[in-house]
Amino acid sequence: MTDYAVWAPDRRQVTALVDGDRYRLDRGEDGWWRAEIEDNGPSTTYAFLVDDDPTPLPDPRSLSQPEGVHGPSRRYDQDAFWWTDDKWTGRALAGAVLYECHIGTFTDEGTFDAAIGRLDHLVALGIDLVEVLPVNAVDGPRNWGYDGVGWYAVTENYGGPDAFKRFVDAAHARGIGVVLDVVYNHLGPSGAYLDRFGPYFAGRNIWGPSLNLDGPHSDEVRRYVIDNALMWLRDFHVDGLRIDAVHALRDTRAQHVLEQLAVEVTALEAHTGRPLSLIAESDLNDPKLITSREGGGYGLDAQWTDDIHHCLHAVLTGESQGYYADFAEAGLNGLAQVLTRGFLHEGTWSTFRMRSHGAPVDTGKIPGTRFVTYLQNHDQIGNRATGDRLTETLSPGLMACGAALLFTSGFTPMLFMGEEWGARTPWQFFSCFPDPKLREAVRTGRTAEFADHGWAATAGGQEVPDPNAENTFLDSKLDWAESEQEPHTTLLRMHQELIRLRKTWPELSDPWLDSIGVDVHEQARTLVVNRGRLRVVVNLGPEPVTLSLGAVITRILLASEPTQSREDSFTVPGEAFAIAQIDA
Repeated sequence: MTDYAVWAPDRRQVTALVDGDRYRLDRGEDGWWRAEIEDNGPSTTYAFLVDDDPTPLPDPRSLSQPEGVHGPSRRYDQDAFWWTDDKWTGRALAGAVLYECHIGTFTDEGTFDAAIGRLDHLVALGIDLVEVLPVNAVDGPRNWGYDGVGWYAVTENYGGPDAFKRFVDAAHARGIGVVLDVVYNHLGPSGAYLDRFGPYFAGRNIWGPSLNLDGPHSDEVRRYVIDNALMWLRDFHVDGLRIDAVHALRDTRAQHVLEQLAVEVTALEAHTGRPLSLIAESDLNDPKLITSREGGGYGLDAQWTDDIHHCLHAVLTGESQGYYADFAEAGLNGLAQVLTRGFLHEGTWSTFRMRSHGAPVDTGKIPGTRFVTYLQNHDQIGNRATGDRLTETLSPGLMACGAALLFTSGFTPMLFMGEEWGARTPWQFFSCFPDPKLREAVRTGRTAEFADHGWAATAGGQEVPDPNAENTFLDSKLDWAESEQEPHTTLLRMHQELIRLRKTWPELSDPWLDSIGVDVHEQARTLVVNRGRLRVVVNLGPEPVTLSLGAVITRILLASEPTQSREDSFTVPGEAFAIAQIDA
């Protein structure tokens, strides 16, 4: 006998369809409808009928949707998978290097099993945690993952739940942890049936319906979110979650849902005996998210920090449109600020938002490892008109300079797949909803979104790629052959050396931002980052520059181009960097 249950507090009747047979469910005082039903084991398919609606609906907590998000659910036994990672002790976020990837475009096959074949590349690179874009069930054969509607089910597009477990198990066997991107701020536009069961929704945001986190009946809606997060960490052995766009979570309760989640994950962490990390994507510049609960914060482990990216991007590329305006104006001095504070906006005026933005960071209490930062990520590439990477704009020398600043920073660095060799394949926005009207709405809405962010609807005379076209998806797949060709192989070796140095020298993993000094020469376009016994000298200009370090140079640890040094000075070629040990 199996317990079939669904929460539907305001419905008059609920019927379960189990392998085609109908069974009435009984309502409890808690709003849950339940029945013990004899079924056919793990292959059993089922759905629910609500009130007088003849449409069978999938289970909101379905663990398997083999026929897609509109089809029936299938029973799935979480305990049936044979794990081999019993000796896995986890990976802490502090000191780690992250690698973001989208399973569908990471390999030609676009599956979890194919991705396993590339894990040894990540080991050789020095990656500690691979961050996987959302894998939950979504309508259509391809998607970024942020239009998911079956939050508890792994999409069959990549191989389904067992395949995801094989991927996690294989990563752990190689010493790599897995962070999963989860989306709780909205549901996708097709297949979101939650409101047919109960008051899950409370208004909308720019992406779709948002959850009822603080209104009547919100206790069960919050449990829907938190139980989902705990499931990934517990049943799929995932080591951390990256929580999408938390600024869009509407919650006015005394304990924010993020803090409630942090409390329960801490309890699970104590039970599993391995670190479990919560990373927020936030547009708020609010240090409260990553302040400990003892210090009055939410107690999350880290947050993505766009200010650092925006400063690096504006300085390296010279772009100043849209949200880059303030960062371009701040220039190298702004970059020096974010390298030592994490935020550019700490309660200062934002021209893009046309208001003051952010709050000050106490760098004496908040370590830099709580800021996850990057030169590129799925948003910052995919939200460009043609999905072009930095390699379309920057020379290999400037790419190396950006990598040096990233990996010698006091933050938690993250690469986007292929960035390590300077991949030239674009990464464009793609989806493919079966409904033609929805496909057209996505296409026209995407073009309008570029205008809102200050991007042109065309780039270099090219139209914005149609998100629905299969070629838009296929063109976004990595070309792994590039990594074996110049100048890509040199850039790949440079990334390997930078990561190796970061793990060798404690100065480079020191998370305390108030111990970092940055000397800037705006006109010469040079920075010297002081990291204890080490100096990171970066010349972003086209001409060689001689810089005095004010201390005796013991040795050069790494240089992107041949670099001349004398007792206390460097001559660094244009668009190059060097890392030196000084006599302290």
